[in-house]
Amino acid sequence: MVFFFSDLGAQIDWSKKPRFRDKELMRVGVGNTPDGLVADKLIEVCLHDGRLQWVLIHIEVQAQRDPALARRVLDYNYRIFKAYERPVASLVLLADDEPNWRPHAFHNQLLGTSMGISFATAKLLDYAARSEGLLASHNPFAWVTLAHLRTQQAHHNPEELYAAKWQLTKLLYLHGWSKRRIIVLFSVINWMMALPEPYQERYWQAIVELEKEHEMELFNSLEQSFIDKGWQRGLEKGLEQGRQEGAVALLERQLTRRFGPLPQSVRKKLTKASMAQLGTWCDALPEAESLKHLFSA
Repeated sequence: MVFFFSDLGAQIDWSKKPRFRDKELMRVGVGNTPDGLVADKLIEVCLHDGRLQWVLIHIEVQAQRDPALARRVLDYNYRIFKAYERPVASLVLLADDEPNWRPHAFHNQLLGTSMGISFATAKLLDYAARSEGLLASHNPFAWVTLAHLRTQQAHHNPEELYAAKWQLTKLLYLHGWSKRRIIVLFSVINWMMALPEPYQERYWQAIVELEKEHEMELFNSLEQSFIDKGWQRGLEKGLEQGRQEGAVALLERQLTRRFGPLPQSVRKKLTKASMAQLGTWCDALPEAESLKHLFSA
């Protein structure tokens, strides 16, 4: 609200905690209709205006041009109003790539009867010329907007997308955000800026060094499994080609990542191991619960 709808957000009493009422949408027939209507978010907030104790805000994100959008917003708004008998503000965030598509109302007039809705919108494309301001802003939605715009601007070029993703990842640490927020936004960028597999593996490995630098673990268990697979493929390739030194280095790096600093005895064990033994440990690594468990394989 502060970033995209600042004038409207100023009317809300943020000292009273908002309530998310998304699960209640199904009860009012939004989200389970045959035509697939889905309202993105429904939030209950209090206003500074004493005449209104609370108001429901319906927020929708639209990622591509849809001629039926304005009519659908009217439908959402009326259904929610009918269910709660409370004012409903409909706000739409347009994330498409067409500069001139700016729906903001739907009205019908016939024989003296007028029916319709006007609603507030924000267009992500309008921020494309404000990249410096987005980079400097401490509002996390400025960062999310920049990630979306850089993804659009890359036009599926993996080199450009990788460069943009890496820049935004490093930017996460420059705002003084909490660890929780950084981890959440890290998950967001991985979803928004999907890279082809070779570039993603390169990105994972760069992240490992970034984690060490900032002493913060970003990977969740699913992402870690992708890294394990990527490094394991590299290790297996090294084994296939008979490069023992490279295979030892990769396995040592992954063991350190998994179990922490390695004892000197383990390092010596790796150095003296045969190619066959390194292969056995490589195969056992994904299921190993400890170093002891691994080396008993």
